[in-house]
Amino acid sequence: MSVTEMSTSMATTESGSALAGARAAFDSGRTRPLSWRVAQLEGLLRFIDECEPAIAAAIEADLGRDPMASFMADIAPVRHEIRHTLANLARWMKPERVRSGAAAAPGRAWIVPEPKGVALILGAWNFPILLTLHPLVGCLAAGNAAVVKPSEISAATARFLSEQLPRYVDAEAIRIVLGGAEVSASLAGQPFDHTFFTGSTSVGRAVMAAGARNLTPVTLELGGKSPVIVAADADVDVAARRIAWAKAVNAGQTCTAPDYVLVEESVRPALVERLLAELPLRGAQDTTRIVNDRHVARLRRILSTHGGEQYGGAIDESRRSVTPALVTDPDPDSELMQEEIFGPVLPLISVPDLGSAIEFVNARPKPLALYLFTESRAVEDLVVSRTSSGSVAVNHLLYQLLVPELPFGGVGASGMGNYHGKNGFDTFSHRKAVLSKPSRPDLPMAYPPYGRAMQKVLRKLMG
Repeated sequence: MSVTEMSTSMATTESGSALAGARAAFDSGRTRPLSWRVAQLEGLLRFIDECEPAIAAAIEADLGRDPMASFMADIAPVRHEIRHTLANLARWMKPERVRSGAAAAPGRAWIVPEPKGVALILGAWNFPILLTLHPLVGCLAAGNAAVVKPSEISAATARFLSEQLPRYVDAEAIRIVLGGAEVSASLAGQPFDHTFFTGSTSVGRAVMAAGARNLTPVTLELGGKSPVIVAADADVDVAARRIAWAKAVNAGQTCTAPDYVLVEESVRPALVERLLAELPLRGAQDTTRIVNDRHVARLRRILSTHGGEQYGGAIDESRRSVTPALVTDPDPDSELMQEEIFGPVLPLISVPDLGSAIEFVNARPKPLALYLFTESRAVEDLVVSRTSSGSVAVNHLLYQLLVPELPFGGVGASGMGNYHGKNGFDTFSHRKAVLSKPSRPDLPMAYPPYGRAMQKVLRKLMG
């Protein structure tokens, strides 16, 4: 047996063992009661509260991000999600009564949200706590057991999760598995009851294909090229400041980062001037490194092949840093404009009017987020109604992710399914339909063969 075959065999064995252990815990029935779900969520909250300094240190070791930035991006949103879920969980779990209708009368009908079983959560490296624990909140709230695989790229955070999280939750029902791509691939091929993946579109396709072999439902949180449209009536100063801030967050390594800007020609000069002032300022405030040498090389390649005019973008391989870059009028066929950037590089293209911006967006794969700057409700309504994206934010960026009542998820190439708040609870739940009818009356005329009178009654009742 080769080293590769041995590694694959070991990964398969470990994956199967994790699933079997979590399955045994789920089959025992202990994950279903409200009390267990609340205990796990409270344990997650204690983990976040008690381990915050150590979590921030692990993220800093992986990405170079400073503790306050990690609080804002990874820690606070998970804490808020847990508290929101705890406040509403009992209500979400209640059966939902529905009308049975005349055709099924007499009877009672309702919907029971029941756990799917054992879920697989494949986390991402760019926000290694947020994108691993945030979906786990919905998973546990719905009463499932889970196998959690943090990204091996953020290795320090993955190790910390595997060592510390079991101290706070039911470690038999919630299994943490470490390893590389071969472990993720092995897990994705196991017969889980739901798979939740956050990452690239290419890997998402592989995860979905693996799930299809077991008919495992899959939630894919991917990315793509999220556009910013700056209308002629926008407040350009505010737009530039907020775009530059959002692009600098996590050194641009954010799935909902602004990927390119479409600006109406009349305000292009003012926007370019303000972006050239804001991008270096916001970039200097972010300490995050590019995650590894491969991604540095990728950013160097796209900065040398875009065909536009470039401002900034100095690369220091030894520090894995790239200064924010503005690229005006790049080649639409370049890698910069065809692939998700995932770095502090911002292309800008001018368009003659709003309709041209909408056509530009609609000619490309549907994005995870779309951003619009305008002072007009009519413009807002037009863009929202004529484009398709996972989410839209008007006059700001990223903040739509902080509203738990809003679903977070993509559409088309940017993903499928969603979570956050009750949407996460619903994603990890099966909405079971129940109809209960009395044994009596049990009239003979309700069974075939039907007489003429009964046929008329049935046709009226059943439409």
